Amino acid sequence: MRVGIIGRGGMADALGTQWRRAGHEVVTGSRSGGLREAAEFGTDAVLLAVPYEAVVEVVGGLREVLLGKVLIDCTNPVGPGFGLLTSGGPSAAERIASAAPSAHVVKAFNLCHEDVWRLTPPVFDGRPLAVPLCGDDEGALTVVRRLVRDLGCEPLNAGGLDQAGLVEATAALLIRLWVGEGADAQAISPPRAYAGT
Repeated sequence: MRVGIIGRGGMADALGTQWRRAGHEVVTGSRSGGLREAAEFGTDAVLLAVPYEAVVEVVGGLREVLLGKVLIDCTNPVGPGFGLLTSGGPSAAERIASAAPSAHVVKAFNLCHEDVWRLTPPVFDGRPLAVPLCGDDEGALTVVRRLVRDLGCEPLNAGGLDQAGLVEATAALLIRLWVGEGADAQAISPPRAYAGT
């Protein structure tokens, strides 16, 4: 696949490196150069890997280039004190979809630090990492599921784009626990057998 990555930070490098390793063609660009070229190159998918504060403006400036494209949002609208900057809605993913209404936005890859995406593959105690996806277009979700599997991970259906706010809030909570408290965030979730029916 041809994947364009908007951003040249840690997430862009980690995911881009793994997708290249899986055989995909990847071109990156940033606000300092190559932004439009990366978006144009991503005929199969475009990953948004810029800070949340800049993402709506960046996407709005590429609106016509993103026409009909699969647009993967891995941003986290987390601010000082680990607060959710989009509290009360709409979610970051929904704001991105409004800025590029002709694109097919999928929320994914936002729950883990870049170092996790550098693992080949991200498997913990024999269990592949699961990646929740939110999106409304089945074709776009199919593309992103493949990119998830190419990392050695398992895609999970987390609902339509209207559910992306829940995934973003989960990221804010996990970051608060991991970074703010130094806690093992996995400890808050029981094994599935105890989760009820």
